[in-house]
Amino acid sequence: MTRRRVAILGSTGSIGTTALRVLARQQERFAVTALTAGSNAALLAEQADQFRPSFVGLVGNSRPADREWSGGPECLVQAATRDDVDIVLNAVVGAAGLDATLAALERGKRVALANKETLVVAGELVAETARRGGGEIVPVDSEHSAILQCIAGRPSHEVRRLVLTASGGPFRQWTRERLERATVADALQHPTWSMGRKITVDSATLANKALEVIEAHFLFGLPYDRIEVVVHPQSIVHSFVEFVDGSVLAQMGVPSMELPVLYALTHPERVPDSGVPPFDPVELSPLTFERVRVDDFPALRLGVEAGRQGGAAPAVFNAANEAAVALFLDGRIGFGEIGRCIAAALEALADRPGGSRELLLDADRAARRLVQETVRC
Repeated sequence: MTRRRVAILGSTGSIGTTALRVLARQQERFAVTALTAGSNAALLAEQADQFRPSFVGLVGNSRPADREWSGGPECLVQAATRDDVDIVLNAVVGAAGLDATLAALERGKRVALANKETLVVAGELVAETARRGGGEIVPVDSEHSAILQCIAGRPSHEVRRLVLTASGGPFRQWTRERLERATVADALQHPTWSMGRKITVDSATLANKALEVIEAHFLFGLPYDRIEVVVHPQSIVHSFVEFVDGSVLAQMGVPSMELPVLYALTHPERVPDSGVPPFDPVELSPLTFERVRVDDFPALRLGVEAGRQGGAAPAVFNAANEAAVALFLDGRIGFGEIGRCIAAALEALADRPGGSRELLLDADRAARRLVQETVRC
């Protein structure tokens, strides 16, 4: 069996460490040939010692003196374009992962995409790059992996509707007044998933679900009015696909990112693996569904509206959200102000053009600057 060679961008984060657990069990099929991390040099060193990749890169400035590692943001593109890499698992947080995705697709590689911001910021550019370079995108997000598994190669004209599920986050039952007083500690108490701090806050505001709607639009080619969101507190059904004949397929499983990571590496094949516990429908019952409280969680509506508008609006939404979440995590703004920061940025900047990488990155920088300068929106 010829082993496929994998680069993991963001190997010390939640998705990166999950992927390495999967790859440690699948060493007959895969070899880890490149690892990059943002700033966690200690964990990166442990990973490098375990997997012995031929390339290691650290974006930050804390490279150990005894390690011959590449450094700086450019190490992401270096890892993604190596000749000894077949699959690039992009688990970088935020818009910083865009250039590596574009470079890998240009070189004809598979990108196992956990960096949803890549498609949100530059979905049309990414799609065109994949067509030109011969690369492919396979989603790692559990919702989009679920849709991919349900569609199973069926053409888009047979799909009537996509329904993404959302856990509702830690504030599903909170009143609007109580949401204004939510603390960082409150927001990081996700009821069903263990994730990084930024994405956990995004799940609490439902900004994460807005990003996923935009991502689904580009991945599966459906218009926004055929992509919906429903709250599913148990996080067992990861998405639904409704077909034109009225049939509905759902992909189900315990809340574990190991399955979508593995499927992104092996798609369209399935391989034996012991990472996910057996599915017990009785033990996991009951399964319930609720409508989204869109007025109380404005980030979802703002993000979908930005997706509909197109141009630079999705990039502005993403950048404003990233900047606002960083301020919230630093204790400089309240939870309720995240949505107001996003709204202010979109009102000022959403009409900017977005026809090139440079224009999109300009919009990204402008949105971050606006949020930073206003601080309290």
